[in-house]
This record gives sequence, C-alpha cells and structure tokens, in this order.
Amino acid sequence: MVFDPHPKRRRDVVVIGASAGGVMALQQLVAQLPPDFPAAVLIVLHIGARSSTLPTLLSNAGPLPARAARGGDRLVPGTIYVAPPDHHLVVAEGHTHLTHGPKENHARPAVDPLFRSAAVAYRDRVIAVVLTGYLDDGTTGAEAVEACGGTVVVQNPLDAFAPSMPSSALRATRSPHIATLAEMPGLLTQLTAEELEPHRLPVPEWVKLENAICLLEGHPMKNLEEIAQPSPLTCPDCNGTLWRVLDGGRPRYRCHTGHAFSELALRDSQSKSTEEALWKAVRSLQEEMMAVREMASTLRLMGRYDEAAQQERLLARLEDRADRVRDLVQADAPQSAHGVPPDDLPAAQPGFPDTPPH
Repeated sequence: MVFDPHPKRRRDVVVIGASAGGVMALQQLVAQLPPDFPAAVLIVLHIGARSSTLPTLLSNAGPLPARAARGGDRLVPGTIYVAPPDHHLVVAEGHTHLTHGPKENHARPAVDPLFRSAAVAYRDRVIAVVLTGYLDDGTTGAEAVEACGGTVVVQNPLDAFAPSMPSSALRATRSPHIATLAEMPGLLTQLTAEELEPHRLPVPEWVKLENAICLLEGHPMKNLEEIAQPSPLTCPDCNGTLWRVLDGGRPRYRCHTGHAFSELALRDSQSKSTEEALWKAVRSLQEEMMAVREMASTLRLMGRYDEAAQQERLLARLEDRADRVRDLVQADAPQSAHGVPPDDLPAAQPGFPDTPPH
C-alpha cells in the first residue's frame, strides 16, 4: 500500500530517536509491533559515520521490513526507515530526504532534525518516540512535534539503559505518554488507530525556521537572526559565534554554519574541552620536568652544584604544579551530564503507569 500524504486523519508517521542502549531497545520495540501496523516508522540511532547493520537487525527482530533510508523514498505504512551513517534523515510530504548538513548536538544523524521535519510536514499525524540515550538529543524535536499538534511518547527512564534523553524529553514536553518498552507497542498501536480532529494547528515560525536552517534552505543567517541573538560563546565544532535561540522550547544554541547544541550538550562539550586542556597542561609540565631533571643532572656532573640546586628547586615547583592540576581534574570532577537523574518527572498518562522495569 502506498503512503497517502493527504486526508485520513489518523496518526500515520512514527519517528523514533535513540542513542546508548538503543539497539536492544529498538529490537524489543519493533518485535511486538503488529504486521499490519498502519504507520511509516522512521528511526535515528546515534551511529555517527560508522557502518550499521541496524536495518537487518530490526527486520529480523519483528514482522515489519526495515531498510536504510534513501533520499526520495516514498513512505509506506508498515515499513521501517533507518537513518544511514553520517546523514541526517528528514521528511517532507510523503518522502524521505538525506542531508549531510551540520551536526546537531555533536551527532549526524541526529534525532532533532527528523522530529522537527516530521512536525512541519505532518503536524498532528506525527508520533515522536524518545528512547534510551545520553544527554538530550530529541528534546527540542519533541517540543516541535508537540507545538505542531503531534503526540510525544517517552520511554520510562526507569526502564531505560541511559535515562538522560527520556528524562529530558519528559521535563520539556507538556503531556507526554510514558511507557516501558513492553508497553510501547500496544500504546503506539492504540494511538495510530485513533481518529484525529479535523482542524490542525499552524506550524510555529520557530519550527519552520529551524527546519529551514537544518535543511540549508533560504538564507541561514537571516533565518537565524529571526529566532536568536548572538552570545559571547563560540561553537565547539567550528569556533564561530554561537547564537542563543530563545523562540519556542528550551534555550539552545546555533552557529551561522548550522551546528546546533542544547544547553546540556554545550555544557558537556565545554566540560570535555576543559578536561582535555588540563591534561595537556599536565603533559606539558611533565615534559618540562624531564628537561629540568636532565639539566640538573648535567650541571652536577660538571660540578656546577649551585646551578644544579637551582634547577632542582624549579623541578620541585613544577612537580607541585603538576600534582595540583592532576588533583583538580580527578578530585572534584562534576557529575557527568550523561547521568542526569530522572527526578521531578511528570505523571504517566492513564493506562500506562510509571512502573519500574522487572
């Protein structure tokens, strides 16, 4: 059956995002979907540029055929489309598109571009599913889906290998459905069977503009100026100026090149950069210590004891500095952004209780 991009007022596009722990979660989810599942399913897993066998794994896991998405694929209900390595998967009316655009939250493929493009193209017909993963890719996309009238489903963080992505999505959205992986196939089947109201919400301007920026459409700088203000921060990926996006959803950052970061992803990047800089400082100090030690030894062999003692005092100061920098890195390390605890979560929707995994 060919996908009809028009009438039929039911939810017929399911977009799914996952990261750490996502392969097993996706296999468990698709294994229980019915063979006549009435929606096209599009999946982004954070795989970077590495080759992936995920389409084969998902085809073998359940009754629905899965394949690596190609540009121009026509969406067919009951078919799974998987983002290929090093490309963002996005959708327009009835078709898939692949882009090699700038990374978002350090990822390509990333979840936010898929969710956002689906929200623009299908509005209330979209179900966005956020599964296990570190940091918070998918949160801004889930906000976009909800702003366009779509439905958000989030894996119960207590059921997730990595709770940060689902926890973030739950905090950011107004009325998400919460489900364990065991409950999710039934929930998705129920949601795709429900008839939708005849009216549709308009697409907010911030969703349109961010989607256009990701797709490199129009004038990226002009689009960015419409929704953001320049900040004193620099892009971790290209060192350009970061613009703080305040329109819609949570505050986030974009550069004029198109790289995008949530506040959490940016903080994580800065934390890693700081740690790398401190370890480089330790290495530089150790190399200087080796040179000073050799010099002191040479001076003693030459009988220049006063000069040797001076170098040995310098060596002691360098050793103290190296120890202090090393202690600074190791002793008071901040809590990893990957481990955001799932506290203060909204209550589960009726019929899908917020229960811990078995």
